[in-house]
Amino acid sequence: MNYTNDPAEFSLAEKDSALFTHRLEGAVSWGAIFAGGVSAAAFALILLTLGTGLGLTSISPWSSGASNAKAFGFAAVIWICVTSILTSGLGGYLAGRLRRRWLAVDVDEIHFRDTAHGFLSWAVATLFTAAILSSAVSGGVRTAAQSAATSAADSGSGMLVTMQRSNAMTALNTWPLGYFVDSLFRVPGGSQPAATPAATGNNEPSRQEAARIFLNSAATGDQLSADDTAYLGQLVAQRTGLTPEAAQTRVAATYTTYMQKITALDAAAKDAADKARKVTIGASLWLFISLLMGAFSATLMATHGGRARQL
Repeated sequence: MNYTNDPAEFSLAEKDSALFTHRLEGAVSWGAIFAGGVSAAAFALILLTLGTGLGLTSISPWSSGASNAKAFGFAAVIWICVTSILTSGLGGYLAGRLRRRWLAVDVDEIHFRDTAHGFLSWAVATLFTAAILSSAVSGGVRTAAQSAATSAADSGSGMLVTMQRSNAMTALNTWPLGYFVDSLFRVPGGSQPAATPAATGNNEPSRQEAARIFLNSAATGDQLSADDTAYLGQLVAQRTGLTPEAAQTRVAATYTTYMQKITALDAAAKDAADKARKVTIGASLWLFISLLMGAFSATLMATHGGRARQL
């Protein structure tokens, strides 16, 4: 039998046989589609590994690790796009070349089916690779942006909220509150603490009380009240040997510096979150473009593979 694309060249018997065969065959060759998809996914892993080894990129279009945004430079963009085009093109070509030969089907319908086979192979490869990398990365980062924002928040406003909800002992072991409480009771050179039982005893209760007073005012951003300042000044004077006036001055200055530090940490957290958001937007857009390039490459190469199959 002469397999040709022109139905006019078929004999009557050949046409009847071809039409009968065509009715028994489906329009979609799933075996070819899965073969192309798996091949594309494997080739993608190879090229992404090569790119990582060459230092071009450490990300993929299907995953987002903590270092994704930092690695997403110009070279990473080019490599991801090239990888998507090559791997999707391979999968599409195999899907078109390995699909069954359609008989008594016009050229336009064959072209459409080959395009569909290429797109389906790209979709299979994308979903297959995403499933593998999602389980391997364990959900990762969602993006460097989230990692940076979380890291900054842990050192800034997030830390303050944690301290406000915890007890004084926990707060004292958390920077920067512990540092400022330590500096509050630091004995200056040449000074002698008052010789009282409270001064010579355990200093931890006073430190915890000072931490609670600081946190109570810091929770709303208020300044220390006059009573709290006077009371802390008395405790500081007893344990450092400072005069009551100098002790109160130290209390006010320490609390002000503490609030300035918290404000600076909050500003740094917001700035890091904003930068991370911009990086995430840029990375997502480029990954979107690379996936579109892959889909186009798969459909185009599938038509070439299908044309070779029909010959």
